Amino acid sequence: MAVSYYLCPQSLRVSSGSRLFISNSGYSWDNHKKRIHHLVCASARQPEKDLCLESKLLHLLLLWVRRVEVDPHLSPPKVQTLLDNVKWDDKGLAVAIAQNVDTGAILMQGFANRDAVVTAISSRKATFYSRSRSMLWTKGETSNNFINIHDIFFDCDRDSIIYLGKPDGPTCHTGSETCYYTSVFDLKEHQQVEGNELALTTLYSLESTILQRKSEVEAEQSGKPSWTKRLLLDNHLLCSKIREEADELCRTLEENEDKSRTASEMADVLYHAMVLLALKDVKVEDVMQVLRQRFSKSGIEEKKSRVSQG
Repeated sequence: MAVSYYLCPQSLRVSSGSRLFISNSGYSWDNHKKRIHHLVCASARQPEKDLCLESKLLHLLLLWVRRVEVDPHLSPPKVQTLLDNVKWDDKGLAVAIAQNVDTGAILMQGFANRDAVVTAISSRKATFYSRSRSMLWTKGETSNNFINIHDIFFDCDRDSIIYLGKPDGPTCHTGSETCYYTSVFDLKEHQQVEGNELALTTLYSLESTILQRKSEVEAEQSGKPSWTKRLLLDNHLLCSKIREEADELCRTLEENEDKSRTASEMADVLYHAMVLLALKDVKVEDVMQVLRQRFSKSGIEEKKSRVSQG
């Protein structure tokens, strides 16, 4: 007989052929008593991998959870105090926006209530409240394209929320990286816009342009090559330019040049380095992720880690 335990609400309906038992248990946490309802599910008919609840029922079960274990770094009173200060609308909702922690891209917008935010804190998955279905839903629960939360922010007026996280895959149901891919100015200039233009920040717009030039080089398009294409076609030229621009950047410090000169030279370093990244099929997002993972490490620890791995 296969047995499984699930955190659950007090009452559920299940299909025939299964037996459910609901029990209560308590635990102590920072001297605050909490009660949790556990579902004990037993089935002799189905194999363990298909335990007694069908996938849809289990999916609903997880969505119906209201009493969840909160991040141990935030005690329940602190969470409740924080949520009490949110200016929920007359339906108990606030706008919730998901943003990519590395690229800064706005991924999607929905609504969240108290339970959605508590669930997001606990599960570290972006969780919203569906107004049409009147229930919680976690982004990725059907597609597996979850948005893994890095942090949660409230705005100064406490009436909107940002889920700052890392998506596992495309956020939009259309398969697009984000739900924001239609430019108003493109629509204004052209009656019909072909393809999607993501709402990219400056750095990622540059990356997109470089990748476009790379695809043109690979397609062997005729005509005089642009500077970017020349760099993509000549590794020696590219590396010499990166070294040259890095040296000029350092000289702005050594020779005490003005800030605008430093910014200009850094822009050159970034541009040429990003061409190299494109050649190596490395995304700027990958670099940002490495930087973020280093935040909690000292430079000495990071160097030792790389030496040991090498």
